[in-house]
Amino acid sequence: MTEAPRFAHLDDAGHARMVDVTEKQPTVRSATAEGLVRCAPHVVAALREGSVPKGDVLAVARVAGIAAAKRTPELLPLAHVIGVHGVVLDAEVTDEGVALRATARTADRTGVEMEALTAVSVAALNVLDMVKGLDKGTSIEEVRLVAKTGGKSGDWHRAE
Repeated sequence: MTEAPRFAHLDDAGHARMVDVTEKQPTVRSATAEGLVRCAPHVVAALREGSVPKGDVLAVARVAGIAAAKRTPELLPLAHVIGVHGVVLDAEVTDEGVALRATARTADRTGVEMEALTAVSVAALNVLDMVKGLDKGTSIEEVRLVAKTGGKSGDWHRAE
């Protein structure tokens, strides 16, 4: 009989717990996430023209995403408080809408996957908030981790 997998975030009774990383050594780690805010053609045109009534959508999205990455443990109860030493958030208007890509970096005991995903998610929410007056049908799609480096599990890249 095969033993059921053990999940680090569950104790022996199956209750959620925060994983203890006290004994782990800090290492350099990074994670990259991406997402898409799908917009109607007239919204894409307004973004390209800089005529969205609420202002500079991409600038607000970048700042919001970076700020969110640093606040990840406040949003995810089992996430560790780590030093987020760097976050880059790229936002680009494409024919489909706004493509977002965030890379978070640390030199700590656990990874920054959740920080990168939070950065993209909150940046996407800000884009949607700023363009919803132009089109209520705007949607957030394909928020996903695309790469991580460092740590015990090593490097990983999404196969495309």
